[in-house]
Amino acid sequence: MPILEISGLNKYFGPTHANVDVDFTLQRGEIRGLIGENGSGKSTLISQIAGLYARDSGSIRVGGEEYNPLSPLDANARKISMVVQELGVVDTLSAGANIFLGNTKRFSKFGIVNNRAMYRAALDVFEKWNLASVEPHIRTAGLQIETRKMIELARALSIDPEIILLDEITQSLSYNNREQLYGLLKRLKELGRSVVVITHDVEELIAITDTITVLRDGAVAGNLVSADTNPDEVKQLMVGRAASGEYYRTDSEPSFASEIVLKAEGVTVAKSQESAVENVSFELHKGEILGFCGLSDSGIHTIGKAVYGLCKLSGGTVALEGKRVLDPTDALTRKMAYVPKDRDSEALMMNTDILENFALPSIGVVEGKVGYISPGKLRNIAGTMVEKLSVKCRSIYQHMSDLSGGNKQKVNLGRWLAKDISVLVLDCPTRGVDVGVKAYIYDLMKQAKRDGIATLLISDELTELLGMSDTLVVMKDGKVADVVPRGERFTEQQIIGLMI
Repeated sequence: MPILEISGLNKYFGPTHANVDVDFTLQRGEIRGLIGENGSGKSTLISQIAGLYARDSGSIRVGGEEYNPLSPLDANARKISMVVQELGVVDTLSAGANIFLGNTKRFSKFGIVNNRAMYRAALDVFEKWNLASVEPHIRTAGLQIETRKMIELARALSIDPEIILLDEITQSLSYNNREQLYGLLKRLKELGRSVVVITHDVEELIAITDTITVLRDGAVAGNLVSADTNPDEVKQLMVGRAASGEYYRTDSEPSFASEIVLKAEGVTVAKSQESAVENVSFELHKGEILGFCGLSDSGIHTIGKAVYGLCKLSGGTVALEGKRVLDPTDALTRKMAYVPKDRDSEALMMNTDILENFALPSIGVVEGKVGYISPGKLRNIAGTMVEKLSVKCRSIYQHMSDLSGGNKQKVNLGRWLAKDISVLVLDCPTRGVDVGVKAYIYDLMKQAKRDGIATLLISDELTELLGMSDTLVVMKDGKVADVVPRGERFTEQQIIGLMI
């Protein structure tokens, strides 16, 4: 008997039919992949299983019994847990409290929580499932997105789930933590537990799953056996046609101007909630894509913040066109742009509309002599970029929180490309977007390169870095381990060897 059976499931959000007559079956010990374009209904489907949304019609059965969860706690009671796509931690609480969120009664007596017992239990969860542990007493506010995702994963595992739903977790993790996750999936399968994995990395999905369900426009487009399929077949089911066109760069040698646009010398950042970096130096040239890669504690994400003036340097300097970068305002004024890894918390204003998010970096462009900001010019910028980037939305007045991950990222990146910039700092620019949006972002990067924009590309996706970079800076333990130019040494095997 299947552990999970879904029949004729429908979900509406106003006029949007998010899930259309979905049939879905999950066996015990099965790892099922779920894939589709942004907005295809993947997160909506598993959110109904997890008790986050109520279904509008159809049936769900767990272990042969009717299942109608009213909340995630109801789902937990049936041994079903989920790691959501967007961040699901409470910043004001400790890591340990987040792991047992909604389940702290087991540590309470007379209404008082025994923090010591709770923290000990949190460490036990990390140890039991062989995960990189997080200090349970640390407050989660300000922690890196990868660390917060590991806390969420520990929370999902803390109930010893029979079914675990993972929504876009892999693209938040660096190489070593991904390897841990793959080991976890193998162990869960051996224990007879069932897993549903959503990821936009088609090759990864095929490698780590038993079967794959493809959604298109809210409906099931097909079910595949992972061992018997290939990326092209999956992509064709996703978009309804054969995928075509270039993806990464096709040239095999570095190509950029000799002019140095940005120079970092001896950059050092002391360890706080960001990974420490020590004595990092590099040059970024006009028209160059300079990539940064490394494991979770390598400091690559700290470099992006240091370059843009977002974290205090303990030593060294960052100079843009020969003049030191003082802070983010200085960087913005001098035509530098920064797209952070955590777009929802660090970049976009989720409770405002598309217009205001596009407008923010361009305020100086539309501001008149006496400080008057032209609404017409702002509308023109937003409208033009929405059309140019093919952002799927009702209008420029739609709230950011209503958009899919891919369309959020189009706004996140596009609002900078609407400006006249000379340096673009990209930290995991394709996290949580589908293959079509990825290809679009890569095309934007290629065009930026042709336009002479210097790009600093930080990513946990090694294939992305190898596909797009002119030069790759490999970091280890906060230091530069090697600098590899595009060419014969540009292989996954070579770079992974340097990383670990």
